[in-house]
Amino acid sequence: MALATEQLIEIERLLETANTDTSAVADLRRRFPQLTLVRCDASDVAQQPFRRLPQFDLHLIDGSGHCMQITADQARATGLVLARRHVGR
Repeated sequence: MALATEQLIEIERLLETANTDTSAVADLRRRFPQLTLVRCDASDVAQQPFRRLPQFDLHLIDGSGHCMQITADQARATGLVLARRHVGR
């Protein structure tokens, strides 16, 4: 199922106000159990983010094919990569 605009807005709001990445991921898993969620360091992802938030680069995952891939197409998104940026380093 594709990621709806309303869901993306809620996800962005949650990530913008998250105190820690651990709590953000837990909240997202609870609120959106149908989405694939991957958490990594921003330096692990070479692609440009779909959105850039205060602590995270948000990448969309397309899992509709044989292999998962990063996509910029929200209509194909079945999950998220939360790439944590280390602000102030």
